[in-house]
Amino acid sequence: MSIVDLYESSKHRNNVAHFSAIVNIAMVDGDLNKDEEILVNRFARKLDITEAEYAEIIKNSKKYPVVPQPRSDDRLERLLDLFKIIYADHQIDDSERKLILKYAIQLGFSQDTAEEIIIKTTKIFSGKIDLDQYKAMLQIL
Repeated sequence: MSIVDLYESSKHRNNVAHFSAIVNIAMVDGDLNKDEEILVNRFARKLDITEAEYAEIIKNSKKYPVVPQPRSDDRLERLLDLFKIIYADHQIDDSERKLILKYAIQLGFSQDTAEEIIIKTTKIFSGKIDLDQYKAMLQIL
């Protein structure tokens, strides 16, 4: 096996684990609703998930462990994907909040950093920020 094949295999396993987390978040409050299903299908295509992998993950979304991400940007990208699924129904409930905190820590964030990111991201997705907060996030004076 070449180094390229090994890298591609590792990358795909990482994508499968991430897709599993997406499905797990989407199904934490029951079956997939229509909006969640649309997003799940979009992520399946984006992450090159096969039909067989898709079916297996839908059947048992807890089978694959979260893969820690060494780079902060990669961790944030994974969390953003999870928030997109959570907010498919335009709200976050306690079970989703607990699960995304768990995933954030498993991705490699410290407990404190994970909690801070989740609080800020929840404000953004829920639209509960004022102009000053919005400008600060965008780093505009």
